[in-house]
Parts: sequence; C-alpha cells; structure tokens
Amino acid sequence: MHERTLDEWAQRFLMFMDVERGVSQATLQAYRTDLQRYVTFLNEQNVKDPAQITTALAEQYVRELNGLGQSTRSIARRVASMHMFHRFFVQEAAVEADVTASVHAPKTASELPDVLTIEEVQQLLDAIHPAEGITGADDPIGWRDCALLELLYATGARVSEAVGLNLDDIDMESQVLRVTGKGNKQRLVPFGSYAAQALESYINQARPQLERRSKKPIPERRAVFLNKRGARLSRQSAWEILQRAAQIAKLGRAIHPHTLRHSFATHLIQGGADVRSVQELLGHASVQTTQIYTHVSPESLIETYALAHPRAR
Repeated sequence: MHERTLDEWAQRFLMFMDVERGVSQATLQAYRTDLQRYVTFLNEQNVKDPAQITTALAEQYVRELNGLGQSTRSIARRVASMHMFHRFFVQEAAVEADVTASVHAPKTASELPDVLTIEEVQQLLDAIHPAEGITGADDPIGWRDCALLELLYATGARVSEAVGLNLDDIDMESQVLRVTGKGNKQRLVPFGSYAAQALESYINQARPQLERRSKKPIPERRAVFLNKRGARLSRQSAWEILQRAAQIAKLGRAIHPHTLRHSFATHLIQGGADVRSVQELLGHASVQTTQIYTHVSPESLIETYALAHPRAR
C-alpha cells in the first residue's frame, strides 16, 4: 500500500480547502505558500509522514520562523496554516491527535488598520476620474477605473470580491450589491449615489466598448469589470489601478489592497454606524475582527474630553 508523502498530503489538503471549503484563490495561494515552507522544514528533519511529527518539532518550526525576521502577523498566518494542516490529518485519520494544538505564534501587536482621511479619499477618487485625471473622457479604461474605486470605497468590498462581480450582482434601481465573499458566503451591501453614477456611466457607455474586444462566448462575458481585452479584470490589475490612482493623487503614503476597505469601515463608525452593522457590511464572521475599526483618533479623544468632562472647561 502506497504511503502518502507530506507533499502529497499538502496537495490533498489544498484540494479539500478548494473544493469542500470553497476558500478564495488568494487564501488558497496563502495556504500553498505556507505549507511549502512547513513541508520543506519537515523534510529537512527527515520526517516522512504525519505520525512522525511531534510537538517539539512544531515548536522548533515556529522558532525558525521567528529567526527569519518576519513580521508577527506573517508568522501568525503560517502557524495558523500549520494548525489547519494538522487538523486535516486528524480528520483523515492519519493521526489520532493534533500535536500542534499547544503550539502558538508570538502575540501580534494590536495594529490599527491604515486608513485614509475623507479628504484623501476624495483626492484619490478625483485623481482617477476621467474628467479630472490623466485619462480622457472618451477612454473606457478611465471610466472603469473610476467605477471600480468608487465601488470599493462605497461598499468596503475586498478587491477580489469586486473583480468577481457579475452584472446580475448589481441592482441599480435599489442601489444594492450582492457580494460573494470568503467561503462563497453572499451578503447584500448598499452603495450610494456617487458609486451608482460611476457604475452607470461605466456599464452603459464604457463597458460595451471593452466587451466588444472579448473573444469569449457571451455567457462568459458577465463580469462587471473587464480588462483591455474584454476579459475579467484580475485582482492584481485592480491593485495596480489603486496604486496608480494613489501616485496621481500624490498622497505621499503607502497604499495597500485593503486601504479603501479599511477607510470605508472607519468612516462608517466615525459617522455613527454600530459595529454589528459594519460587521455585516464587511462580511466578517466575527465581530471581534470588526472591532479594530472602533479605534479613536487622539484629536477625537481630546474633543470628546473637552465636551464631556465637567472640569475640562
């Protein structure tokens, strides 16, 4: 009987996460990268099958990750992947117990998400608008980029969720978006008049120009956001659009794929939205994930203190 190698176990795990759990391609790639590192470590220790892995080995692996100078967040993700892999071993009856259950990553600092101010968001969106930015008013790419960024800020959608949208996911009359998030879970998210106007201009005027360039059959042309060849816009391309807009806007600060999502959540809470509602809009499984956006700026603290404390005046 053929005994599976650790590499084969890793492939089996990835297939399970893809087919059974329905994780996003980005999450799947993260698992793949993490398991490659873990399996390489185990092979170097001459470990051939899951039953040979011990708690001591798992702890040694975490120490090695620490020694590589990676961020605590990266280490935490790799350790979480290791835990998932070992739970899969138990599920598949390859081992009786999870030997990594007591192994923990170093505690991560409570980092606040990097957010833009409302003025910076306006700057960013103005920079990419065809009437304001470097693209001409007749350029379909400019209208697409404008609609994409307006929608990201209006809904807090992940970049992968936005590029995964199909035309029938948008209800223009009600101004509601059907978003398919992690684990193929769907949620309804409203969007405002600015995003509605940008979407309408793009879908009615610019998108048909891009769709005509597509060589795919009509059923496969349902994607909202298309690239120059008329195919679905990729996550990487959407990220590059955001980076380009930030450069044009001269924000002078780092931008990452979740910047508009973080800004969306923070501005909602600062505007009086309750955490539970923001949790639903973001598609967070746990409200604890959303609570990071409840941080208060030093300026707001000073203002609140001055207004509320009886001896502050």
